[in-house]
Amino acid sequence: MRLPSLLPVLAATMCAMPVSAAYAQDDDLIKQGAYVAILGDCVACHTAHNGQAMAGGLSLQSPIGAIYSTNITPDHETGIGEWSFEDFARLMRRGIKKNGSSVYPAMPYPSYSSMTDQDLQALYAYLMGGVKPVKRQNRPTDIAWPMSMRWPLSLWRMVFAGKPIPEVASYEQNSLVARGRYLVEGLGHCGSCHTPRNFAFAEKARTATEGRQYLSGGFVVDNWVAPSLRSDDVGGLSDWTVKDIVAFLKTGRNMKGATFGAMNSVVVHSTSVTNDHDLVAIATFLKTLGTSERAPAIHYRYDDMVSKQLYAGRTSSEGARIYIDRCAACHRTNGHGYPNVFPPLAGNPVLQESDATSIAHIILNGGKLPGVNAAPSLLVMAPYRDILSDKQVADVVTFIGRSWGNRGAEMTEAQVAQIRHATKGEEIPAGE
Repeated sequence: MRLPSLLPVLAATMCAMPVSAAYAQDDDLIKQGAYVAILGDCVACHTAHNGQAMAGGLSLQSPIGAIYSTNITPDHETGIGEWSFEDFARLMRRGIKKNGSSVYPAMPYPSYSSMTDQDLQALYAYLMGGVKPVKRQNRPTDIAWPMSMRWPLSLWRMVFAGKPIPEVASYEQNSLVARGRYLVEGLGHCGSCHTPRNFAFAEKARTATEGRQYLSGGFVVDNWVAPSLRSDDVGGLSDWTVKDIVAFLKTGRNMKGATFGAMNSVVVHSTSVTNDHDLVAIATFLKTLGTSERAPAIHYRYDDMVSKQLYAGRTSSEGARIYIDRCAACHRTNGHGYPNVFPPLAGNPVLQESDATSIAHIILNGGKLPGVNAAPSLLVMAPYRDILSDKQVADVVTFIGRSWGNRGAEMTEAQVAQIRHATKGEEIPAGE
């Protein structure tokens, strides 16, 4: 159903009250905006660990230093309470703040720029009328001069962000593919993590029509490697059905894998509370994508040689011995794990990556499979940071990356040492 234009509804009231207040009086629009905020995953980025919702302060690691998310509550001093809708729209579509400065592209405004007018108005109404004001000063970046200068960001925007082209389709689109494309390329900004970036940290392709690098994975975000969301046979979603993808987004787990790292927050705050129609739309669109440019010509085939050796108690390497001692109880000697509980390692897309950072990260720091409405059990993998040496972690990462037909990367002791240092003091991520 197409939403009516907001202007006739609010025309009489806008003369008597500030524009932000007029938006905040529309309960239906606020309700729609709350759902738009879910689709846009606003809470995950704009809420610090153990912080108040939407008050900012979450550290986002970039190659040039830490960037901290901002306070987007309607507080008049430290948030966006003094922002007009025009101020808000300029930020969302052009990356320009109320004071005229440019934001870092860690804020995915190139994706948000395609939001429909209805969704943008609704989101503004929700932030102004549905979110509790929180007085919390924004934290400056940890980026050193001269990279901290803001004026080059306006040049970046002109070269890489493109011209904002808002969608004109109705909020409830009839085509599942069209709706899925809008959610993946726009509101969901999936490319922010799952598309590799160029020398200037811009996505190499912002939409599916811009090339096969879009959603091809391999980009390292906060010491996690985002996997391909394309139909790559090794390392992608080739053998994932629409049902598999929907289950993963709704519960954080399916028969083929489980969420980890930054994706935990996406599942907890966004996809697990997205309606089924939109989840199916997202999955349907992803299944229209072909293979990526970096997809190998080979196909994954399960190899039971290692399984037979482990089952017989034969361990030919230090990595195999550590696996039997520390990992096999949950992930089994055949690498199949216990689907929907302990994820399989055999054929797992994450274990086909040319960069094994994510696997070492999980072994060092552990992980949590978050509990959500559709799958309330919270499952924990304990960290081995204080138990295994860098060499032992490297050995077991290499072992599981090259067993059961997996074609992942080998890892060195020096690489593990770097990851250990970069993730020192990190909490087990659960997406809370």
